Amino acid sequence: MSSGKLVRLFLVDGTPGGLLTAEVGNWTGHVVAAPRSDLPALLGRDEVKRTGIYILLGEDPETGGALAYIGEGDEVRNRLQQHAKPETVGGKDFWDRAVVVTSTDTHLTKSHARYLESRFIRLALAAGRTSLTNGTTPPLPRLSEADTAVIEAFILEVLILLPVLGINIFRSVSSRVSGSVPVGPEFLLRMPKYDVVARAREVDGEFTVLEGSSARQSWTGADNGYGRLRRRLEEEGVLRQRGDGTTVFTRDYPFPSPSAAAAVVAGRNMNGRTEWRFGLITLGEWQNREVATEVGES
Repeated sequence: MSSGKLVRLFLVDGTPGGLLTAEVGNWTGHVVAAPRSDLPALLGRDEVKRTGIYILLGEDPETGGALAYIGEGDEVRNRLQQHAKPETVGGKDFWDRAVVVTSTDTHLTKSHARYLESRFIRLALAAGRTSLTNGTTPPLPRLSEADTAVIEAFILEVLILLPVLGINIFRSVSSRVSGSVPVGPEFLLRMPKYDVVARAREVDGEFTVLEGSSARQSWTGADNGYGRLRRRLEEEGVLRQRGDGTTVFTRDYPFPSPSAAAAVVAGRNMNGRTEWRFGLITLGEWQNREVATEVGES
């Protein structure tokens, strides 16, 4: 059984969409996040005057997918001020949210920040959930064995904390941050007419279609959000046609819901709770059975 974590969130202006701070119990790190509209308030905080890393988050206007930029700075505030300028003068236009990771004990050095930047760029690329606007992946700076161990432990805490803030760009289905991650049973979606067999599991709260699953060759439904998601996965190579004409998932891919997964597999809108099956029962029936069991035991 995995151990619990105490996460402290503070809504600075009392609204969930505004500036907030986040910490994990017994951790020296500190996270502060804000929408771009609250950038002046963010720049005025002591945390962004320290050495650390920052993540700029936004949407790709061409694909509708996520875009991100990961950077570091001796004084993060200076870098954020630069990125807030128009692109015509060296800034970045795409982002609408900034996340800053620093340390409460101010012991992060420039070398530590460069190490964090390089590691988080690699983690984002490995997870494959976002497109990075970083032009290159900087090499890992040389740290002592002790410093490396400390910074790697620091990274694990950040990876636990960021999804709590709705930032999932580093979450990898194939990796485990720490402890045991809840993994549900395997569900199947079959479409014999189109020779489609897809496999999926719920992994760490996300409905994940597994590598090697097949999908319908093309999208035939309405041009909606699921259709755009399907096109994006084709463009990113998550869905790929083989020489025999079959379309398959090239890697495990997490979806926001069973219905989103079902729609991408089927090429049209579909109710995932009724179409994904575990043996003779549907996903919805399996979920309700689990609830009924809990109620019966109480």
